[in-house]
Amino acid sequence: MATPGIEQLFEFQRLPKDGFLLLLFLLYAPVGLCLMLLRLFIGVHVFLVSCALPDSLVRRFIVRVMWSVLGVFVKQNDSSLRDKNVKVYVCNHVTQFDHNVINLLTSCNTPVLDVSPGFVCWARGFMEFGLTSSRSERAESLKQYCSVQGSLPLLLYPEEETTNGKTGLLKFSSWPFSVSDSVQPVALSVKRPFIPANVEESSWILELLWTLFIPFTVYQVRWLPTVSRQDGDSSQEFGNKVQELLAVKLGVVSTQITRADKVEHLKRKRHIAPHTINSNQSLGARPRTISLGFMASNSMMEDMRISGMVQQVKEVLPHVPLGVIKRDLVQTNCVDTTIANLLEGAEEMNSGSSGGLSVAAIQTSSLNAIGATASAPALKPAAESFGRSTADRHMSLQDRKEALYEYARRRYIEKHGLNRQTDNTQ
Repeated sequence: MATPGIEQLFEFQRLPKDGFLLLLFLLYAPVGLCLMLLRLFIGVHVFLVSCALPDSLVRRFIVRVMWSVLGVFVKQNDSSLRDKNVKVYVCNHVTQFDHNVINLLTSCNTPVLDVSPGFVCWARGFMEFGLTSSRSERAESLKQYCSVQGSLPLLLYPEEETTNGKTGLLKFSSWPFSVSDSVQPVALSVKRPFIPANVEESSWILELLWTLFIPFTVYQVRWLPTVSRQDGDSSQEFGNKVQELLAVKLGVVSTQITRADKVEHLKRKRHIAPHTINSNQSLGARPRTISLGFMASNSMMEDMRISGMVQQVKEVLPHVPLGVIKRDLVQTNCVDTTIANLLEGAEEMNSGSSGGLSVAAIQTSSLNAIGATASAPALKPAAESFGRSTADRHMSLQDRKEALYEYARRRYIEKHGLNRQTDNTQ
């Protein structure tokens, strides 16, 4: 299965693109508005009942039935595989209400990690955990929680961000797999008519209103057997293994796209449209529908082509942010040249950019990622392609660093004219 581009992992448009579906949606809209108002009234009672009843099988059954009145139906497969002794569930992340759905099937806690605790946090069903300064501290605190006798299992999202759940999984973070040596994967898929289950950069309140507006939403939960860490496996290797199992169960692709890549992609999308408008205004261009449509079509095709090349580079250099790769590809228009630039230090990386890495770190991580399946690139700072000779390909990392240092020193001397100053003093 081909690796999807980052655009294919997320939904950015709420309304259907198909004309017939859009017509049906518009005809349904008056009914949906009445249904939403009615369900808002019922939803208040659902919240009060869930708060009043103690956590038990009876409470989960009653709340699940009331959720069906709100148009949310929860199905589960292979419930006999659910391990009552496991302390950590790991699940793919599709909507902002995934933890509420899992809680209808079994008791578990989902820690809120990036939001300050408060009433809203508690009302949404999160466990108030507090903010931590690092992932290691977060994992250590959760590990201590799991060691307490009688504590409820944790529900964690290794992707750390939502996707559309249709094409691929984000790269799993390693910290959830350092909490426990045994985890149970949970595969979650969501279906609803007319509109996607989740749209990026939409608040949880807006998503809740759309859920009440739509006639129904079906959550499908599938339990996988518990997976234990093998001797010698690191947390990242353990996470990669679980990621592959979930991807196979969901019928999607396991990608190397991270949460940081998604954040940078969304940031770039927010600034593309304003930048284009400002550029047209500064040039004094008049509105021309045909020309703009043609430009938009060409721009879309160019973005698709660049995205394909970005994924090729990302497979070789998984630790380099997508934004850095794309900037270099726009200039070089060549996959091999961009890989060589990133490895040899020709691409200048700002330390303040999102996920920025040093050249030495990129070289080290890239060599680890490539391993024995690919040849090492040329190590001359000014080279434009990978080394062809055996000596170049087997050059040590220390030699590469020394060559880069010498190249940077020579560029610095030429830029500031230190040679001419030395000659004048002599």
